[in-house]
Amino acid sequence: MTCDFLKLRAQSLEALGEGIFDVLVVGGGIVGAGIARDAAMRGLRTALVEQHDFAFGTSSRSSRLLHGGLRYLAQGRVGLVHEASVEKKVIHHIAPHLADPLPFIFPTYRGNRDWVLWQLKIGVKIYDLLCGGRNLGSSGWLSPSELKQKVPALNTMGLKGAVRYYDGFTNDARLTLDTLRSAAGAGGVVVNYCRFLNARHSEVWECGLEDRLSDLKLTLRSRTVVNATGPWADSLPHSRVKLRVTKGIHLVVERSRVPVPETVVMTEGKRILFAIPWGERTILGTTDTDYQGPVEDVRADVSDVAYVLGITNQFFPNADLRPEDVISVWAGLRPLVADPNGKPSDISRSHEIRNPEPGWWDVAGGKLTTYRLMAEQTVDQLVKMLRSAGSLQGEVRPCRTADEPLLPGAETEGLSGILPPECSRRVVEHYCAREWAVHLDDVMVRRTSWHYYFPDAAQVAERVSGWMSELLGWPEQTRRAELDRYHIRTGLAVPAASAIKSRPAASVAA
Repeated sequence: MTCDFLKLRAQSLEALGEGIFDVLVVGGGIVGAGIARDAAMRGLRTALVEQHDFAFGTSSRSSRLLHGGLRYLAQGRVGLVHEASVEKKVIHHIAPHLADPLPFIFPTYRGNRDWVLWQLKIGVKIYDLLCGGRNLGSSGWLSPSELKQKVPALNTMGLKGAVRYYDGFTNDARLTLDTLRSAAGAGGVVVNYCRFLNARHSEVWECGLEDRLSDLKLTLRSRTVVNATGPWADSLPHSRVKLRVTKGIHLVVERSRVPVPETVVMTEGKRILFAIPWGERTILGTTDTDYQGPVEDVRADVSDVAYVLGITNQFFPNADLRPEDVISVWAGLRPLVADPNGKPSDISRSHEIRNPEPGWWDVAGGKLTTYRLMAEQTVDQLVKMLRSAGSLQGEVRPCRTADEPLLPGAETEGLSGILPPECSRRVVEHYCAREWAVHLDDVMVRRTSWHYYFPDAAQVAERVSGWMSELLGWPEQTRRAELDRYHIRTGLAVPAASAIKSRPAASVAA
């Protein structure tokens, strides 16, 4: 197993230095993964490098929703809602194991002028139409008595009723990883823990890379380079991206404390938060605030946690949630196209694809839900440029990413889903051998979500570290170092977060 893993990684690194690639994608989040998959499936020689683990940043720290965005409809962004509404159905088609139809209940209360019931009733019907009239389920509404019966724990003071509509529920990190597995299956070379250092352009782009596991430096030659690094996008050499980065946090609690049969929308003014059922847990969030700190160390602070708990307790007064009731927390950044004006929650989630230099593309903004469309539009531009330059060898195949499943069902069953898989040596072996897992937190956080789901995550990590020691040939010193790394990066060993007694309010930090 150890030899096989090292051999495969060595082969991938060696391949990066051979010949000329058509496309180098920098960034192993969901957008970069989508671009690599699309390019490889069209027959382009494709490479992708990621300086951390795949899905390390925003792509493992979202609300896990596939949605058009009812809030964006209220803001008049009909085009954005239509794009995302269509794409959520596409994802449901190509990755049914990662796209469950999810009903949303949006309660309204007397005196709330921001969210009026009759307006919402019209809005959800328009929402269905923007999905081509074929949403993941039909919208409707509930009377106060029907709503009390469906969600007994909900605050009934001043309750006027609710609308009910459908979006989708996913596992963001798993969607990224399965997309990368699909890209690799189509011939793409994908390498995590490989840092992009610099690039210069002559006839092609000569890109300096560094393997962070071995400190090996190498040069990759590519006709085009795509900057798909999310919150890091404006820091790359040659990038012309201007971002406004905002922070969002999510809390996980026992579902028995916030017993929601379906997702419940919670509001504060125009802001929207969710209580999302996730197996035996409930996910609460999110915030949306400007962020000025280090991109690689995003943390949820005590005030973030207090805010989400406060809103939840208003809507579910019997929950009486306190910081010590929180099982886990994650915090992430939204890499929004810069707009210095307006509140963070008002900034557009639309994306931009720009070509500031010959052969260099910056892809920024957008939403998890529209990642495949962003990839298709980007690769369309790459192909057009390569074709006009006479650089293409043979015929380029048409885009098939909306039709072809990410992976066969046999390759995902028991390994990739919305809920965490069974905690076993067998699945850990798969992640190490087939999904590029290098460190303990790669498995605990991004491959499985065990860190977020289990109250005894520290004990689970001990068990997993033992299996990885056997599989990857770690000596005891390395196993202990991996546990220390996991505890620090997930916040389990951060004294500053001790206000949350059971689990600190910290993200997976770099």
